This record gives sequence, C-alpha cells and structure tokens, in this order.
Amino acid sequence: MPFVRISLPKKLSLETKNNISEAIHQSLIEEFNIPVDDYFHVIEELEPHQIKYPKSYLGISHSDEIIFVQITAGQGRTLEQKKKLYDQIASKISASTEILINNIIIVLLENNGHENWSFGNGEIQEQKHLKK
Repeated sequence: MPFVRISLPKKLSLETKNNISEAIHQSLIEEFNIPVDDYFHVIEELEPHQIKYPKSYLGISHSDEIIFVQITAGQGRTLEQKKKLYDQIASKISASTEILINNIIIVLLENNGHENWSFGNGEIQEQKHLKK
C-alpha cells in the first residue's frame, strides 16, 4: 500500500513523467511485492525556483534535472529489500528516460499499522484487504 509522491521539474515531457511513475511502480511490484493495482502516485511539477539542491552531496553530483521520489509504505521490509528497491527505481528511471541515475533522490517513509491509511469512504479498510 505505498503512496508515492514524485517531485520533478515541470520542463520534463509527459512521456518522461509517465515513464518515471511506471518505473517506480514496477520496482515496487518486483521488490516490495505490491499488487499491480496498488498504484497511488502524485506527480508534482515544479518550476526551477521551487527545487533546491546542492550541486554535489556525498560525492554525488546533481543537476537541474533532479527528481525526488518519496514513498510512504507500511513497515516490514528488510534492508536488502530496500536496497534492491532503490537500485531498481534508479536503474529503471535512468534506462527509460533522460534522467541520470545520480539525479534520482529516494526517500522511504515507513508507518506502522493499517489504521494509518484510508483508501476511501472515510474509513480504515480491513487488514485482510491490505498488504504492506
């Protein structure tokens, strides 16, 4: 039940934005074993003045095509699963778009418990219907 927020430069093409979203979704299916229809993404198109970043951080250079991927998901994944997810997301995005792998910033926020989610009707859905 991940929720994904993708913040990126407005100048990117619609095709690139869609490819980024699809790359993230496919990576979540493969590495976090989410259902195919568990697809909740928000793409935020930002003007250059709305994106702040260092030209280099931890020895990794960044440019004006930097994108930020924030994933909110339930707890329970191993460190190995997270490493594989980050690798898959970055590899798939850089393979399907002009975005360089060094310009892909990923943040995973974990929450605990299905009571932290509502997928509609103003209700907490039953645990049996939800996967991490």
